[in-house]
Amino acid sequence: MSRESLHNGATTGNTYTDLGATTEEALEISAKSRRLARETIGNSGYEDRIRQRCAIAVGDFAMADLIRFREEPVLSGLRALASGALVITDIRMVQVGILKKGHRSDIICALDFDEGAGEHGITRTSQGFINLGERISGAIVVIGNAPSSLITVCRGVHKGYRPALVIGTPVGFVNAKESKEQLRETGVPSISTEGTRGGTPVAVAAMNEIITIHAELQDNRQYPQGVRPLEQTAVSHEE
Repeated sequence: MSRESLHNGATTGNTYTDLGATTEEALEISAKSRRLARETIGNSGYEDRIRQRCAIAVGDFAMADLIRFREEPVLSGLRALASGALVITDIRMVQVGILKKGHRSDIICALDFDEGAGEHGITRTSQGFINLGERISGAIVVIGNAPSSLITVCRGVHKGYRPALVIGTPVGFVNAKESKEQLRETGVPSISTEGTRGGTPVAVAAMNEIITIHAELQDNRQYPQGVRPLEQTAVSHEE
């Protein structure tokens, strides 16, 4: 496991907040899964928490060893959520899966901005990110399915766009591995997976864990250095 860039004290102890679990049974299942993940993966900081959640999401602890962190992505994600930054997803499944509570960010999908995809002969997600243009800068980009859209985002970075965080975990045998390698070379804060494995559940899990950490920090008023609290913004508890 890599050296942690953030330390979160008691929030990674034996208690755990699951914003998505709303019943006693759901909380019990979540807590048991998390205990098993802690024991197997480790629990030394925020990055381990993301590894835990991603492994739980796919039912395979081996996933933890495939997660790659670049340029302090958790801190960057927390800063972005604290400022209410836009969250942009590649597909609707990712958009739907991301928690709508614990933060005040809008979550949009690149598919809603795909005008011209047919004319240009490229994927709808790629066209969506092209059309979003400068809105990518300062946003959290979450890509769980489409390697083509991740490559498009990387090209945007080379043009000067600067996302706050890119979570890129597309899965498959065509361009998935290569797109994530490109992401890790951009210098942008990122969370990705090594090789061909990944997928929507992994991207959603990583994003939701950062949201959970953000919500805990707001509730406990324990912000890492460089993350400014939202003094006048309450945590939403609505779906």
